[in-house]
Amino acid sequence: MRAAQLKAVLPRELLASVVVFLVALPLCMGIAIASGMPPAKGLITGIIGGLVVGWLAGSPLQVSGPAAGLAVLVFELVRQHGMAMLGPILLLAGFLQLVAGRLRLGCWFRVTAPAVVYGMLAGIGVLIVLSQVHVMLDGVPQPSGLDNLTGFPAAVAEAIPGLGWQAGLLGLTTMLVMWAWDKLRPHKLRFVPGALLGVGLTTGASLLLALQVKRVQVPENLADAIDWLRPADLLNLADPSLLVAAFAVAFIASAETLLSAAAVDRMHNGQRSDFDKELSAQGVGNMLCGLVGALPMTGVIVRSSANVQAGATTRLSAMFHGVWLLAFVLLLSSVLQSIPVASLAGVLVYTGIKLVDLKAFRGLGRYGRMPMFTYAATALAIIFSDLLTGVLVGFGLTLAKLAWKASRLKISLIELPVAGEMELRLTGAATFLKVPALTQILSRVPAGSSVHVPLNNLSYIDHSCLELFEEWGRANAAKGSRLMIEPRGLKRRLEGRIRTTTGLGSA
Repeated sequence: MRAAQLKAVLPRELLASVVVFLVALPLCMGIAIASGMPPAKGLITGIIGGLVVGWLAGSPLQVSGPAAGLAVLVFELVRQHGMAMLGPILLLAGFLQLVAGRLRLGCWFRVTAPAVVYGMLAGIGVLIVLSQVHVMLDGVPQPSGLDNLTGFPAAVAEAIPGLGWQAGLLGLTTMLVMWAWDKLRPHKLRFVPGALLGVGLTTGASLLLALQVKRVQVPENLADAIDWLRPADLLNLADPSLLVAAFAVAFIASAETLLSAAAVDRMHNGQRSDFDKELSAQGVGNMLCGLVGALPMTGVIVRSSANVQAGATTRLSAMFHGVWLLAFVLLLSSVLQSIPVASLAGVLVYTGIKLVDLKAFRGLGRYGRMPMFTYAATALAIIFSDLLTGVLVGFGLTLAKLAWKASRLKISLIELPVAGEMELRLTGAATFLKVPALTQILSRVPAGSSVHVPLNNLSYIDHSCLELFEEWGRANAAKGSRLMIEPRGLKRRLEGRIRTTTGLGSA
């Protein structure tokens, strides 16, 4: 960028970066807590997402950092394998993303059906709400969503006679401030994030009233929060469960990133996203997060939309937001230590509720009941099982729907006005699954008939059906029967080529 261009855009980029920083600060810490990790780990991920991924990104206006969409998965990984194993998992996941980007596979990560994506986010949102309501009461979340749900009455009963109710009020107040600010904020102050406003007000109130609630714990020295990857830990990647976890992190992080990048592109008229370059940048970022023991990152839509709305036009804003995070942690860590954990939990509960997008659910109804069922099944499988199972259920239902549609074929044998002439009309997809039905229909053709088979209403025909026609033509040639395939539309729909044989012609 030339000096004159830099001078022209720098004031706007600096202002936008401050807005993104204010949005990112509470979210980085809150998502870390929801992931079962220290808040400083989320801040480190946000810093890497700004300074490194912001510089390398293929989507210049997208902001990267810890994402609520991965919080549930990270919580499970930390619970099952320990915090030390997150580093090797992220290193491998990031390497997979980097390789996928280099192989130009970015577009393939965007083929995920919207019903699966919305259902995944809804399931994650419900799990975040169920776990973080316990944190809002200064309690400890349970391993599963069902345990969190059944254990909530006991948590409330325990909080009322103790001091947990104070934390609960702070969390509820944070949510109320965020909701009111979303509804009522003046247009001139639209760049002020509701999360920061809610956390700021409740932090001030908790200090003024000297409330005895849990507060954020961050080290005075950021280096103390870094847990360098130990080479010996890499040997644990031979464990199949860790390999599956790495692939799951890579896939989900990539899908969320590229869907977010596509959404950001719709918000502005500037430079379009290079999805392969963005995927490679995310891979580098996650590898670095694995090396220092931080949280995984993705491109995140809330911070990215705040970036666009604040007027950013270059990657400088995302990079500067990382600078502000780093400076704040180094110079003002004592301010972070005064923030109530319940306030950050309130931010996450509010975010989780918004992830359950009922408008998107209703919108899927335009495409039939199956997408709505896929959405619900994916979300419920995530809630009652785990994230990977839920996503696999969603993909399975999507593939089942495709297979069902691919197997649909309407077959009609019609007598034409000319004596001895018939037409075999096929509508849909003629695959090997329909060979028995075609055989039965062809058995009803009178001897000596000429059968025309137009292909213009077929979306696809495979070699099994073509070979059936060839065999029928040969077997019935002695009876004077002929089968003629209409070539119109044949090139687009045919698998393989027709071999000219006795009794099988083309018109």
